[in-house]
Amino acid sequence: MAELSSQFRKDVQALITKVPKGKVTTYGDLAAMAGHPYAARVVGGLAHYGDTELPWHRLVNRFGGLASGYYGGRELQEQHLLAEGISCTNFIVDNFKELRWLPG
Repeated sequence: MAELSSQFRKDVQALITKVPKGKVTTYGDLAAMAGHPYAARVVGGLAHYGDTELPWHRLVNRFGGLASGYYGGRELQEQHLLAEGISCTNFIVDNFKELRWLPG
């Protein structure tokens, strides 16, 4: 199981780097892309405790909501998204459906 967890972590980390600037994806989307569609909470844990150099600010919940557990809080996540041209209202991504990244 540790091997699966290690590979899942690597897959999620690789996938978050592929989310283009100006786009967002969800915890569930990343979990599904990494082969485990019911592991959204695990993705959240990886984001919360993962490499801070990765673009975790592009990761939102299924409604486009920003993460309360984001290092620096939702305010900092919103600033990072705004720097990429993504606006938010009440910590929810504006135009979420249009900005949601799903490869393929």
